[in-house]
Amino acid sequence: MISARTILLASHGTAGARAAEKVALDICADGGRIHQLVVVPDLWKGMLGDDWLNNAAVHIRFGRYVENQLQREIAEHAAVVEAEATRRRLAYSCEIRLGKPAESLAAVAAAGGHDLIVVGSPRPKGAPGLRSRLATELLVRTLKVPLLVVPHPDR
Repeated sequence: MISARTILLASHGTAGARAAEKVALDICADGGRIHQLVVVPDLWKGMLGDDWLNNAAVHIRFGRYVENQLQREIAEHAAVVEAEATRRRLAYSCEIRLGKPAESLAAVAAAGGHDLIVVGSPRPKGAPGLRSRLATELLVRTLKVPLLVVPHPDR
């Protein structure tokens, strides 16, 4: 059985990410720590341009709305993970980054302090949802700690 004292958990609330959360919580050693990284793919910034956003004020207002909605959803999900970590007597922290998933995860991992990195596998073909794709080759080349990829629950 795998066990780690400090886990970097890449999770954003999808079914695959929730499977990774469960595994991370299950294998974190007693009194251990989970640091959840939520990466908001930078591609969302390009989704703001639409014909009805016909002036700068409306564009900015809509951008703030999207950012606030993302922040609210992330906070709600992080609270669920934190509650479960607390119930298991694990320390918990959460970090949000805007960028490319693999690059963001590699940067946080490079900062050190983690025994294991846990991520969920990609959605199966045909499953609904945004495909931001984790560039695993880039990630694996840069990591200095083990990476655990948890199978998607629909596999």
